[in-house]
Amino acid sequence: MKISTRGRYGLRAVIDLASHDGECVSAGSIASRQGIPEHYLEHLLARMNKAGFVKSVRGLYGGYRLNRPAEQITVGEVLRALEGSMYPVECLSDTDAGSCGSGGCAGCVTKPVWEKLYDSINEVLESYTLSDLAGEPVSNKT
Repeated sequence: MKISTRGRYGLRAVIDLASHDGECVSAGSIASRQGIPEHYLEHLLARMNKAGFVKSVRGLYGGYRLNRPAEQITVGEVLRALEGSMYPVECLSDTDAGSCGSGGCAGCVTKPVWEKLYDSINEVLESYTLSDLAGEPVSNKT
């Protein structure tokens, strides 16, 4: 499993929003602080708006803000909205079960490893909220 630039930049953007305690923040200011191209950030914010994490506010003092309290949004939720499932192998998903080419996963000797890895990934991602990370310094490195 590899988190793409989409996931890394998007997570940094919502953590930036979380650090502003409900204030509206312009995409340009987030992009500047986080070293993210503004056009790309707008695309990510639109995806997160559609997923319900951020709210777009129009007007002179508009911008973006979190749509829910930062302590109620987990890193896992954000990454799944931007990246899709966090399966380390596709054969774990209901839609791709049996895709490993062995004709079925029931007898797969490696499946317990992938299931445990998936559970561990999700445990870590669900253990952090945006408020947990908003107080820590955010580097603008990828």
